[in-house]
Parts: sequence; C-alpha cells; structure tokens
Amino acid sequence: MKDKKEIIIRTEGLSKCFKGSIHALSNVNTEIHRGEVVVVIGPSGSGKSTYLRSLNLLEEPTDGRIFFEGTDITAPKTDINAVRQKMGMVFQQFNLFPHYTVLRNMTLAPMKLLKMPRAQAEEMAYGLLERVGLRDRADAYPSQLSGGQKQRIAIVRALCMSPDVMLFDEPTSALDPEMVGEVLDVMKQLARDGMTMVIVTHEMGFAREVADTVLFMDGGSVIEKGTPAEIFENPQSPRTQSFLRKIL
Repeated sequence: MKDKKEIIIRTEGLSKCFKGSIHALSNVNTEIHRGEVVVVIGPSGSGKSTYLRSLNLLEEPTDGRIFFEGTDITAPKTDINAVRQKMGMVFQQFNLFPHYTVLRNMTLAPMKLLKMPRAQAEEMAYGLLERVGLRDRADAYPSQLSGGQKQRIAIVRALCMSPDVMLFDEPTSALDPEMVGEVLDVMKQLARDGMTMVIVTHEMGFAREVADTVLFMDGGSVIEKGTPAEIFENPQSPRTQSFLRKIL
C-alpha cells in the first residue's frame, strides 16, 4: 500500500436500526486510508451492504458519525450530493439507462454535474472504454450487452466522475459465473492503479489477491479485521473460523 497515513473515510459508532429493533449495524468503527483496498466479507444479513451504503448516506445511520476527507458528512448541513460526486458506487444491478447508448450513459453525469464539455466527456469515456476492452460498444444500448459487459460499463461510468473512492456492493453476484472474471479483472486493475476501494463480495479468492485489509462482519458488527493472510490463514475469532470453514 502506498500511503497508510491519510484517512479518507472514518466511521465512529456507526449504528443502524430498522423498524426500531433490528440492528443492521451496531457501533461500527472503521478507518479507510487513501489508496487502500478494503474488502468486507461475512454471511448474508451480517450488515455488509448496510455498512457500505451508509458510507455515502444511501442508508441514513441511526447513530454515529461518518467522516469523508475530514468532513463530518452526517452533519445536518452537509451537501451530500456534492460528497457523492467523489464516491463512485457500483451495485449488484447495473442501473444503466436503457434508452441511452453506452457513451451517453457515461457522459451524462460529467456533463450535467461537473459541467464538462461534451468533447472532453466523450474523450474521457472512450479512453475508459478502451481500458476495459469495450471501445467498440460505445454506440450500443444496454439491452445489447452481456451482464459482464454491463457491469464493466457501470464501473467505468462511475470512474467518469473521477471519484476519490469507489464503493462496490457485491458487483459480481448477479452475473453468470463465466462473466465474473472479466469484472474482477477491471477491479484488480483499479487496485493496481491505486484507487481507494471498499468492496462487499463473496469472492474469497479475489479478496485474498487484491485486499489490503479484510473486514469480517456478523450481526451488524466488525468481528475481525486484518490482512488477507491474517484473516484467511490464521483467523482469531471463532465466528470467523466457522464462517471460513464453511465456504473455503
């Protein structure tokens, strides 16, 4: 990892209750450093996606605070839309506009939100498409793409906003198995390029290879945190050990 000093995201006492009594998150304290790849693992219902979606306030915390680049984004007067422009988000589903071409999907936000000239936005989009091997699909519509292609487009669409961090919520879970690799390859390249990423995934081989830090969550809490070697080869928590025994 290039720089362990600068904290880009910090959560303090992050908690989330649904319907009053269901604790999706309970007192989660985490630090994510610039250039770090953090992979969040755990069983279904453990709070992984709620944690990730809380980082840009797609889920409003019940309690606790979230700091992004030194600013408390849970403060009442925060312009959360301005914050979200710096936090790219990729979901399980691709969320592409079906009536727009790939190129239009990619250039819409930079032109509208960043006031980027069309020629500049299109040049950037073509460059990113080239990078993920989809330059020839610029004029295609989402219905003409495979699932893996759609997810690669969703990733580079988020990159068009030049975000400081990328959040991935199980980006391969909706894909056919043979398409998973092409999406993970793009994410591996982002990691090599130094992009700060927080990734919720069930792909344990990917987590071992790419993560700087692995968080194991269960019951809305971070049970264990460590390097991939520490978590996968020598987990300390009995709950982590039990989980890994079942899936590895």
